[in-house]
Amino acid sequence: MSTQHLTVAQALVKFLDNQYVSFGGKEEKFVEGVATIFGHGIVLGLGQALDAGQDTLGLKYYQGKNEQGMAHMAAGFAKQHNRRKIIAVASSIGPGAANMVTAAACASVNNIPLLLLPGDAFSTRQPDPVLQQLEQEYDDSITTNDAFRPVCKYWARVNRPEQLMSSMIHALRVLTDPAITGAVCVALPQDVQGEAWDFPAYFFQKRVHKITRPVPTKEELVDVLKVLLAAEKPLVICGGGVRYSEAGASLSEFCNAFQIPFGETQAGKSAVPASDPMNLGGIGCTGNSAANTIAKEADVIISVGSRLSDFTTSSKWLFRADAKFVNLNINRFHAEKLDAVYALGDAKASLEALFVALTAKSYKSAWGDAIAKAKQEWQDEYEALAAYKYDENFFALVQARDPRSIDDFVATLGGTLTQTEALAAVRANTAPDAIFVGASGSLPGDMQRMWETDAKDSYHMEYGYSCMGYEIAATLGAKLADPTKEVYAMVGDGSFLMLHSELVTAIQEGMKINVVVFDNSGFGCINNLEMNNGVGNFGTEFRKRGADGKLSGDLLNIDYAGFGEALGAAGFRAHNMEELLVALEGAKLESRSTVIDLKVLPKTMTDGYGSWWLCGVSAANLSEKGEEAYRINEEGKKKARQY
Repeated sequence: MSTQHLTVAQALVKFLDNQYVSFGGKEEKFVEGVATIFGHGIVLGLGQALDAGQDTLGLKYYQGKNEQGMAHMAAGFAKQHNRRKIIAVASSIGPGAANMVTAAACASVNNIPLLLLPGDAFSTRQPDPVLQQLEQEYDDSITTNDAFRPVCKYWARVNRPEQLMSSMIHALRVLTDPAITGAVCVALPQDVQGEAWDFPAYFFQKRVHKITRPVPTKEELVDVLKVLLAAEKPLVICGGGVRYSEAGASLSEFCNAFQIPFGETQAGKSAVPASDPMNLGGIGCTGNSAANTIAKEADVIISVGSRLSDFTTSSKWLFRADAKFVNLNINRFHAEKLDAVYALGDAKASLEALFVALTAKSYKSAWGDAIAKAKQEWQDEYEALAAYKYDENFFALVQARDPRSIDDFVATLGGTLTQTEALAAVRANTAPDAIFVGASGSLPGDMQRMWETDAKDSYHMEYGYSCMGYEIAATLGAKLADPTKEVYAMVGDGSFLMLHSELVTAIQEGMKINVVVFDNSGFGCINNLEMNNGVGNFGTEFRKRGADGKLSGDLLNIDYAGFGEALGAAGFRAHNMEELLVALEGAKLESRSTVIDLKVLPKTMTDGYGSWWLCGVSAANLSEKGEEAYRINEEGKKKARQY
């Protein structure tokens, strides 16, 4: 048997360099490169292997600036590639590894392939406790990397060289399986990384992982067809599975042929053009009036590639009590939700099979002109939101507010932009095919409602984990995935402060990204939530400590554009619409990364549109507002489905 005498790290790098995927007849390399921040637990093992392979292997090295950030960058890269190309991420032991746990959870929740290769404590335990090693008195085998177990779809520790082979084959199996993909952790003890072994040559052969389109069984299709043929007013939910399956055209053809409207989840948005006659836009807690109005009338809900989160279903409250569910999903766990009649399979293959069956039955829905009417009503509302200004007729869209918050903001930060007019302006004054990335705060809700695009896969929103800090790093990942496109991070000031490190990596790589900071001087989304539910205005605005000993003093006035300039980006400042338009045009002309600092008025984000969200509202309140919130919460629970 032919063998190759390599260290474990050298064998790992060579193995990764020979992994390919095939989808729809197109074969491409799966692992683009490796992102790391070297520490003592990985630099002499994996670092040596990457250095030695620079001229002979096809893996690119990326130097991260924060372990969580570089893992989000890798996730954004994989998402923008529709999960068919990855950047592996490695770290030292201890804090470097622990920093990636959040990113692992984020990737797993969103079913995005993310390969994590953290260094680990010595397998021999001879130097225990080695620098950065976590010790537990009850178990010598536990290290920081065990924290990855609950947030990964596959986990392994390579304690002997020969274990690398089975571990990596399993890792690639999970990473390339659309039904179960997510974060994968293969922990590498730092002594084992450098151990040499005679690996069989066939371990390094070119492997092509075929991503296929499973078709539902005839029995499943019969059951689904029975429900659909009895439906008068069906509604489709377009989930992320439509995007990753590249089933947008099939869904459009299906819905238009049978006059079935569809609403978009955050992950499904931009899989089908916004201009499609059947596209109602965002649905659920962050949905618009068109999708939510139609949803309440629908008698059958057809979920395509969605995991049916609480935001999509409005905490299982949005739909008629007698509405039936049909789930088309490649994953059985998601397919069986809400007592649905389901068909297991690829989104595109499932839709095409149902298209043939419904066509044979000459099916048409009974919606009539209700779809066009709902879309027009929302268009009228959109135009009002786009024209919403701070003037003599100003009022807060979100009524839960501290009377002084808006006046303080104008006086301290000088901003008079409303969030909805700013969003409309950004959309109207950027390239139609630009990629926009977001994740947390009030922006995902506003964007799911207001953002319209016909450019495929240009809406890149992480909202399964709603992970603050994803935005800027993932924007770099999206840019690396498609360097020809302009990319924009849509980020609140809170998220910017939490994690902006990979802006430096973007500058280092010469990859232009545009960071649009919506600064409302605080965690505005959660401020709305607490004040709407009777908590008061507590701990969610960025205020100095006041004379009363509380965080009740002056608002902070932070120059985010200046921060970007200090890092090497071009900075633009916008306090009003005129300055915003100048900033957007200036950013287009720049060849380097930009930071656009928008001072956006609090309480000027969208609100409501006929949805409800179950929250843990206090049953014992000291305010009238709190008592009302608890009553509304209890009434909503009575209407919502229990599982």
